[in-house]
Amino acid sequence: MNCETCQLKELELELTEIRDVLRCILHTIFFHRTLSLVRPKDVDCDFLDITYVQCGLPELEKEVDEKIDQFSAWVEKHPNRRSQICLSFFDEKHRHPGWFVNKTERIYWEQWFINLQVMFPKRYSKSNSSKGLTNIQANAVEETSTRRAALEASINEVLFQIIKFANEKKDHIPAIPDRIFNHEIMIPR
Repeated sequence: MNCETCQLKELELELTEIRDVLRCILHTIFFHRTLSLVRPKDVDCDFLDITYVQCGLPELEKEVDEKIDQFSAWVEKHPNRRSQICLSFFDEKHRHPGWFVNKTERIYWEQWFINLQVMFPKRYSKSNSSKGLTNIQANAVEETSTRRAALEASINEVLFQIIKFANEKKDHIPAIPDRIFNHEIMIPR
């Protein structure tokens, strides 16, 4: 069985945007790869003007949030570094059991690589004049607004990339299970 891979476009974001961005991307992938019955749920991002769909599975939402928390903790310890999260789907095959060993092998059939550059916000020094401080604050607000608009556009590109890949690459998907596919979310260590 071939393992299909999809390298998603790199996104540049700030620490406060990690949760929104990763929830959006991971849940979009899960929604397009979950072939069992689900109750779709529209979700609005907290910081971005983007709506995405979740499968409506509480255990999956909990797992995604736990991995995002782990990733955020890693980012805080390794600031301003490029990073990658890998969502893999796999089948499990039982290999020839021995006397004391029951081996299970994972056969990966799809991997999604989420590429991120997490930036820490710039710190602005205070000026002695209130006019200087006002200009700095206005520039910071404008810069944040421009950067967020660019991030939203990039996320939309990534979402379309996910949808295109999910719709075009189907031949490698194993028989439909009665549950969500086996998966793992790997974050940097």
